[in-house]
Amino acid sequence: MHLTGSFNYYIVALSIWISIMASYSALSITARISRGSGIIRLFWIFVGSFVMGTGIWATHFVGMMAFHLQIQVRYDLWLTLLSMIVSVISSFIAFYITLPAKIGKFKLAVGGFTMGIGIVAMHYLGMEALIVPAEVKYDIKYVLLSVFIALAAAFTALLLFLKFRNQHSTSWLKWLSAGFMGLAVCGMHYTGMKAVQFTRENIPLSSRHGIDLYLLLGVTLLIFVIFLVSWCAILFDRYVLEKMAYRDTVSGLPNRNEMNRFFDTVGGQDSIGVLYLDLDKFKAINDTLGHQVGDMLIEQVAKRLSEFAQSGREVFRIGGDEFLLISAPCDYEQAKILAEDILNSLKKVYSIQGNELYITASIGISIGSGQAKDRTALLKSADTAMYRAKGAGKNRYCFYSEEMGHLEVRKMELEKDLRLALDNDQFYLVYQPKWNARENLLAGWEALIRWKHPRLGMVSPGEFIPIAEETGMIVPMTRWTLLQACRQCKIWQDRGMHKPISVNLSVRLFQTGRLRAMIRHALEETGLHPRMLELEITESMVLHDIQDIIGQIESLREMGVRISMDDFGTGYSSIGLLDRIPLDALKLDRLFINNLETPTKRAVISAIILMAENLELEVIAEGVESREHVEFLMQLGCHVMQGYYYGRPMNTDEIEMWMRTVTP
Repeated sequence: MHLTGSFNYYIVALSIWISIMASYSALSITARISRGSGIIRLFWIFVGSFVMGTGIWATHFVGMMAFHLQIQVRYDLWLTLLSMIVSVISSFIAFYITLPAKIGKFKLAVGGFTMGIGIVAMHYLGMEALIVPAEVKYDIKYVLLSVFIALAAAFTALLLFLKFRNQHSTSWLKWLSAGFMGLAVCGMHYTGMKAVQFTRENIPLSSRHGIDLYLLLGVTLLIFVIFLVSWCAILFDRYVLEKMAYRDTVSGLPNRNEMNRFFDTVGGQDSIGVLYLDLDKFKAINDTLGHQVGDMLIEQVAKRLSEFAQSGREVFRIGGDEFLLISAPCDYEQAKILAEDILNSLKKVYSIQGNELYITASIGISIGSGQAKDRTALLKSADTAMYRAKGAGKNRYCFYSEEMGHLEVRKMELEKDLRLALDNDQFYLVYQPKWNARENLLAGWEALIRWKHPRLGMVSPGEFIPIAEETGMIVPMTRWTLLQACRQCKIWQDRGMHKPISVNLSVRLFQTGRLRAMIRHALEETGLHPRMLELEITESMVLHDIQDIIGQIESLREMGVRISMDDFGTGYSSIGLLDRIPLDALKLDRLFINNLETPTKRAVISAIILMAENLELEVIAEGVESREHVEFLMQLGCHVMQGYYYGRPMNTDEIEMWMRTVTP
């Protein structure tokens, strides 16, 4: 006898709802998987597999409960659990397939086939779990049709996963896709139910064997709890964890993690513009007004930069005062206009806690492919161009060029070799004379360090000194210079030439806290009297802890060492501090010596010399290269000079020859 069952359409509707909700949850979790990494990605894979797998299984199980045969129906617990496990595993395969950025057709086919067969296995294992007092047979036509629908549903699911893995927000298209997936899964289930046939002889039918409401309610509540927990996890991830991981807490801008994610979304573009932005003199504001004002300034800068974010363009904060703007697509002209607009926006006044602040920025620009292998090069190139913009005077933008790339490679090579230069005796000193033009006598020497690279030859001090400053190598280099210079001065002194020697000091030496001990060691080691040593500092030191520097200078002068300010008038003006800084001499930069015949230049030099006389400071002019320079300077009241007119920097052998030619 063939048994004919009927469906409870309310429960059928419930199974469809479960299927759609499971599909929507799976699509939402796919986005979390694609942007996650490491343990976070693994967590979302397992969560997504469990939610989708149990959702498909619940669709099947509730769908079976909607079918009424008017006979007693029970379920084999172990087969029922096994069918659910198979569903979760097939879902895991689906999520795993979507992990790579690019998926080939073969891999997609294998994944879709495996997932589809998993759904079929789950369904028919569930059917085998039915315990009924009847013989169960299958109509092969409907079985094959259900397999086809399962495979179609699996391929559809994979394609939708790939589509929505980079979409994190809710949209009507995602709901529509979830509805399509849910109906496809239900279609497979109810087609499979159509394939089953129940037969038995002499069966007494009874309406008492109805639906087990407690079991139905239990399964529905369990699935609802699973959905609820997964949705809460998604919301918590979106509004709490995501903000913590992908947003900068001070500026509110996306951070470096979000930058990597943004690159993934625009990675297919052939031309991406990267603008690397660094605020000029931000540290000075932080040090003088405090970090609270600094943070508030960062907030206002971020607000102005946010105005440039739009479709295909995003702004990120990647460091203390460093920002990044990525634009895709972007060409040279677009990047140029964008950089100019940003500079004009940022240099407007900022009003913070009663302070009117002005700040500018330096921008480095690189344009190239957004492919994953090119991203690091793009960022590095923009960073290199940004430092070139700073070196060119700040408050400007600079495009990266191949020449910069070669210079950056050379800089890295020099930085690496600089650490070995001291140990391998590649440094040596040359000495340039200072001349007292009024008395026509040698006034002293300045010791200058030189580097003869074993492969690159002579490396300019203008090239390796900034690298030494940046890396901190300037400290051991200065220690070596002091010892060598003091030793040579003592040799000359023993030979009857009692002339002082000067050595340049970097602000790095003052920051070590060991400068006095270093000077004392050099003097004691060589036996040189302190009055024979002069230390040259620069104006830029006034930007640092001036009170500490003044204290250290006073301590050095108490030892008997002379202090002079080198390159006076070219850095940040220290005129207002000249009466506080304990100095013995000012060295006029060669910039003042150029065009000495002009009345304005002579007026400036005359004012500096008059000021120095009132402060009882000696004035030394650098860059003197002609007799005309000498005569002009002497007329203005400057008598101690240094430059090529009197002598180039020379080694000790050359100095002996030079001494024989100069006028005693």
